[in-house]
Amino acid sequence: MPATVQPRRARVARLCLAAWTLIAASMLLASRAYADIHIDITGVEGELRRNVLALLSLERYKDHDRLEPAAVQRLYNRIDDEVRTALRPYGYYDPKISSAIEPPDKEHHWHVAINIDLGTPVLVGTISVQVEGPGAGDAVFTRITDAVPIHSGDQLNHGTYEQLKNSLERAAATYGYLDARLLRNEMQVDKEAHRAAIYLQLDTGERYTFGATTIVQTSVKDRYVRRFLRYKEGDPYNALELLRTQFALDDSQYYASVEVEAGERDRVQHTVPITIRAKNSRIGYSLGGGYGTDTGFRGTLSLTVPRLNAYGHRFRVQMQLSQIQQTFDARYDVPFGDPALEKFTLELNGQESILGNNVQTNAIQLGPGMTQILGSWQRIVTVNGVHTVTDDPIIRRQIQNLIVPSLVFASVPEGYLGEALFSRGLYAQLIGSTTTLGARENFLRLDVQAERVVDLSRRWHLLLRTELGLNSIQHVENLPGIYRFFAGGDRSVRGFAYDDLSPIVLVPGPPQPAGVPPLAAVPVKPGGRDLITGTIEIERDLPRNFGIAAFFDGGNAIDHLTDPLAYSVGIGFRLRLPVVTVGLDVAQALKAPGFDGLPGPRLHLNISPKL
Repeated sequence: MPATVQPRRARVARLCLAAWTLIAASMLLASRAYADIHIDITGVEGELRRNVLALLSLERYKDHDRLEPAAVQRLYNRIDDEVRTALRPYGYYDPKISSAIEPPDKEHHWHVAINIDLGTPVLVGTISVQVEGPGAGDAVFTRITDAVPIHSGDQLNHGTYEQLKNSLERAAATYGYLDARLLRNEMQVDKEAHRAAIYLQLDTGERYTFGATTIVQTSVKDRYVRRFLRYKEGDPYNALELLRTQFALDDSQYYASVEVEAGERDRVQHTVPITIRAKNSRIGYSLGGGYGTDTGFRGTLSLTVPRLNAYGHRFRVQMQLSQIQQTFDARYDVPFGDPALEKFTLELNGQESILGNNVQTNAIQLGPGMTQILGSWQRIVTVNGVHTVTDDPIIRRQIQNLIVPSLVFASVPEGYLGEALFSRGLYAQLIGSTTTLGARENFLRLDVQAERVVDLSRRWHLLLRTELGLNSIQHVENLPGIYRFFAGGDRSVRGFAYDDLSPIVLVPGPPQPAGVPPLAAVPVKPGGRDLITGTIEIERDLPRNFGIAAFFDGGNAIDHLTDPLAYSVGIGFRLRLPVVTVGLDVAQALKAPGFDGLPGPRLHLNISPKL
């Protein structure tokens, strides 16, 4: 019995010893894994401090899993050189640097203290920027030499010097001076005198021109593709025009991919050949859905045929369904002139809408239109045949078949190439009809919308938005419902429901049998002759693409410009994604003409496209 117990006790002891050894090793490894370096830097702040930390080896390795004392010491010994390297680009060539290191504490943290005395900065003395050669007087260079960002007496900054040098080289490469070279590129620093001299001398060489353009594609006729080019053979070479040509071809929808490439330049003739390669796009289908407090749940289904024939004709049909509106739109586009900017369109549009609580409309429109660009304005002229049905409590059911000419002017950004615009600085539409053209009463309708974002600083932004609508008609009830004005909603006067702001008309109740008292008149909102709305909103950017906003809205749909307006205030939350901004607002009405009392706080969800 004792002989049997003894070996068993020995095995147990060995197992315990092994276990304790494993635990101790684990604790040792764990202590090494959790060891790190705490770095305390004094004497510099802001950008200087960030650059010092970026170049410190200790900072890069401070959270390394294994921090052996010898490795920490090697990293520590690099401090002086690395700090000097970090400060030199900012003009500090003679700083005084002291440092100290403490061994690991009980929590295995190394402590490193670095104190920096920046000393006297180096100032710029002489600054000479010269452009020579055939392009010396070209505005692409004089814009740079006339506004050199470095002046005598400025503190030396390597970054500013590099930006100036790069701007000269970039201008030469972009605008066709492809043989340009820097004859002199010097930054001389006298450390003892704390002075610097800068010399930049560029020889432009001859400016190249566009050579022949080779087009490799099978979508439409080559001569039609050439109308998309933003340059002509023989024009001075400009890389930006190549980029604009690519954008124009991309936006044409004819191609799934487009490559516009500059070939090997001819150094004798000083020309650059261009090659365009494109792959045809296919018929596109899209299906989408969403939700907004104005529309409720909504869905979109569309079909796009990007190329119907070799002349570049296009066709698109789209259907949108929501709780308050259903629309159908089919359009046939025939580009002409500059096909990126000009087109003839035949469009069929149908819609069924609920406007406010009391008006329902159905409309079908068919007609031709022409879109052109005039300077910084887009002009759209259309003539539509319109069949419209309006149901409201005043005249019950109204059917009109009329012809409605329309003229639209809308501002477009510089360099516009026909791409879809999600917001415009200014938009104005003038439409009208007469009894001769089928209208129940002559009318003329003007709708002007304006929006602008002012960047107050890098994080603060001011949004200004307004809309003014005017109708010239004597009896508003004779105006088809689709041409009346309503206010309220996510992009109008928040704090009120969609289209809930309108003049109020008292409609007599239905006739009663003899001896029965008549019913009281019923207030209804048939829509207004005119419209005034405005928004002032200030936004503050937050980290991670978030933002907050405070806003003041005002306006109303009215029959007379002296009628009272509604007002509201609120706060909002913003999430900025790559192509859209999601806004969640809470608004409270301050003044509500026509309401028995002030409506309570209202939630608004708005998803807006963002360029």
